[in-house]
Amino acid sequence: MSPSKILFFLCVSFIFGIFIESIIIISQLFVCGVFVLGIILIFCSLLTKRLGFVLGFCILFLVLGILRVQISEFNIANDKLSKLNGKGQVVLTGIISDGPDVRETSQKIKVEVGGSTILVTTSKYPEYKYLDRIKITGKLETPMVTDDFNYKDYLLKDHIYSVMNSSKIELLSQKHQYNIFSYIYEKILFVKQKLEQSVQNNFLPPHSLILDGIIFGNNKNMTQDLRSRLNAAGLRFLTAISGVHVIILSAILISLLMFFGFGRRPAFCLSIILIWIYVVLTGFTASGIRAAIMGSIFIFAGVLGRQNTSSRTIVLAAALMLLQNPLLLIYDIGFQLSFMASLGIIYLKPSINVLIKNLFKEKLTWFSDILSVTFSAQIFTLPLMVYNFGTMSLVAPITSILILPVMPWILSFGFLFSIFAAISSILGWIFYVPCWLLITYFLKVMEIFSQPWMLKTIANIFWVWLLAFYFIIALVTWILNKKYSQQII
Repeated sequence: MSPSKILFFLCVSFIFGIFIESIIIISQLFVCGVFVLGIILIFCSLLTKRLGFVLGFCILFLVLGILRVQISEFNIANDKLSKLNGKGQVVLTGIISDGPDVRETSQKIKVEVGGSTILVTTSKYPEYKYLDRIKITGKLETPMVTDDFNYKDYLLKDHIYSVMNSSKIELLSQKHQYNIFSYIYEKILFVKQKLEQSVQNNFLPPHSLILDGIIFGNNKNMTQDLRSRLNAAGLRFLTAISGVHVIILSAILISLLMFFGFGRRPAFCLSIILIWIYVVLTGFTASGIRAAIMGSIFIFAGVLGRQNTSSRTIVLAAALMLLQNPLLLIYDIGFQLSFMASLGIIYLKPSINVLIKNLFKEKLTWFSDILSVTFSAQIFTLPLMVYNFGTMSLVAPITSILILPVMPWILSFGFLFSIFAAISSILGWIFYVPCWLLITYFLKVMEIFSQPWMLKTIANIFWVWLLAFYFIIALVTWILNKKYSQQII
C-alpha cells in the first residue's frame, strides 16, 4: 500500500471519528477500549508482519477524532461567559475582535472578553471600530433556536456561545493591544469599507445590493423579496463568500485563462493568487479564509491531475481544517458544500464534459467546461442543500449556465470600479457602464427565473434519504467514469 493511500485512510478515520462523536455520545471507557485495541493490532502486526499495522493506526486516528470533538465540547461546557446566560444584567469589558457588521438600522459586534467571544447587537450609531476597548452593560443570552433556523449552531462553529441585545456600550479606548498583525488587519478592513462605500454611493438598489453581495459577500442589507427571488432562481450562493462560490469560480477562471492562451500551470497559479486577493479585499473573514483554503487545495489537486490523488488531497485538507476546528463538520454547511462540490468537479466533471462534447459533436472547450463544472458541482451539493434548507430551485442548472460565464467579468469590473471610484469618481465611471450592464443582465435572469413555482419545498427529509441519494450519485458517477474512461483526458 502506497504512503499516499495510507495517509488517505488515516484522514478518513480521523474525520469519521469526529462525525460519530458529533452525532452520538461515546463514553470514555469505550474510547479507551478502542485505543487499546488499536495498540494491540499495531503490536501484533510488528510481530507477524501482517497488514494489521495500518488498521491499528486507523483505529488510533479514529480515537483522535473522537477526542478532538470531546475536547471542543469540554471547552464549550466550561466557557465562563456562557454560564452567565440568562442570569440577569452583567457588566463586561472587552476588545472588539473583528470589524462591526453594519446593517440598515443596527450593527453586530464581536467582543472578546477574557478569552471568550460574545456577539453584541446595538444601534447603528455611534460607530465602533476593530480593536476598540468597550464596556458593555446588558443581559447575556443563549442564541435562539427556532423551527426555521438554529442560530445557536450557526454561531457555535465560530466559538460564540453568548449574545447580547439592547446593550449599553461605553467606549473606553481605541486601538487597544496594537501590533503588526492587528495593524494589517485594520488596514484590510479600512480598504473593504472604502470599496463598499464606492458601490453603495454610485449604484442604486437592487444593483448595489447584488454587486455588494457578489464582490464582498455582504448580503445582510438585502430585502426579503430579493432573497426570495435569488433562492427561487438558484443564485443565492453567488451573493455570499462560500466554498462552493469560490470553487466553481476557480474552475471557470482556470478554463477562461487557458482559453486565452495561458498554460496549465500558469493558469492554476494565477487563479490561486486571484482567490486570495479576492478574500483579502472582502475583509479576510473566517468563512472567506476557509473558502480560499478549499479553493486553493482544489486548484492544487487539479495540478496533480489524477482523480484519486486529487481527492486524497481534498480529504487531507478537510482533515487538517477539522483538526483546527472539529465543529465545522456538523455545524458549517458551507464547509460541507465546498467539500462535496470539490469531489463533484474532480469525479463527475470529466464524464459530463465528454457527454457534452459528444452531444455537440465538436470541442466546445471553454463552454463545455463551464457546463460540466456547473452540473457536477450542483449534482453533488443538491442533496445537502435540500436536506439543510428544505428547498430546491427547479431552474438552478439553467440560471447557472446563464450567469456563471459572466461572473469573472462581474467580479473584475466590480472590483476595478470600486477601487477607481474610491480614488476618483471620474475614473470610476470608466468601469461603471460595463458593471451596470452586467448586473442588469444578472437581475433580468433572476427576474425571469424567480417565479414562485420554480422553488420546490421539500421539508422533513430523514437523514437516511441523504445517504441513499449520495449512494446513487456515487454509483452513477462510477458507471459514467468506467464507460468514458478512454475519452477522459
